Amino acid sequence: MTAEASPASGVPAAPERGPVRSFLRLVMIEHSVFALPFAYIAALTAMFLAGEAADPADETVRWADLLLVTLAMVGLRTFAMAANRVIDREIDARNPRTAGRELVTGAVSVRAAWTGALVALAVFLGSAALLNPLCLALAPVAVVPMVVYPYGKRFTDFPHAILGLAQAMGPIGGWLAVTGAWSWDAVLLGLAVGLWIGGFDLIYACQDVAADRAHGVRSVPARFGIAGALYGARACHALTLGLLVAYAVATDGGPLLWVGLLVVAGAFVYEHSLVRPGDLSRVNRAFFTVNGFVGISLFAFALLDLAARGLAP
Repeated sequence: MTAEASPASGVPAAPERGPVRSFLRLVMIEHSVFALPFAYIAALTAMFLAGEAADPADETVRWADLLLVTLAMVGLRTFAMAANRVIDREIDARNPRTAGRELVTGAVSVRAAWTGALVALAVFLGSAALLNPLCLALAPVAVVPMVVYPYGKRFTDFPHAILGLAQAMGPIGGWLAVTGAWSWDAVLLGLAVGLWIGGFDLIYACQDVAADRAHGVRSVPARFGIAGALYGARACHALTLGLLVAYAVATDGGPLLWVGLLVVAGAFVYEHSLVRPGDLSRVNRAFFTVNGFVGISLFAFALLDLAARGLAP
């Protein structure tokens, strides 16, 4: 359907979306690109190492497990985003940047959002149950920070840390899905992802300093200023690189993985060159474009590295 002019204003109205498309827009389904590649890295590395230990001739991708990891990750993230939007809808309505979100405008009802969230949660729990008993037992633990995060901005200046903790569970879960056992190597990757996402959330939150301070919403930029938040983001991403190096060492990563880490380091430098305390005009490029590139590029190099070391489809 093409946009039509509003009779009152003459301004073209936004094209109407169906309920499913509106819900997918609400949860920004395309942003799964941020965390999903790291779950794949963990899962594929676990498959390779497990095959290498059991039978060097059997280092193959377990496609069924990878499909369930995908469903679990997308399901949990969709639940988290829908719950976040519902819980934050009054805050969003008071912020000019977020006042156009679907729950504020009525494009998606609260009931529809909760319905979608519960369906997504069922997909997550069902996928965990099909993977192994440990994944199912730990699934509720993964849900908790997803729900706590939107409330965090009401009681702490560091809600970004809660988001980082929530995202850190992706790679850990990806490894557990394949092996059914705890892995400190996966923890290294999970912490790297948590700090990475927490760091770019600090950058993104800088856009809302005025609105947050006006309405009592708590965050690092609101408490310590934009400059403080940007320094914090740089520290987070420096630690991210350190943890990624530790992960590469712990899993005997090959040359291609190390090339990938160099690419990520360059992307971080570029990301932080885009934003300054007095100039946030390129935040979206830093947040969406660069961070999407980080996840996809590191996954590509990790996959090529595992293939070069013997992982077969």
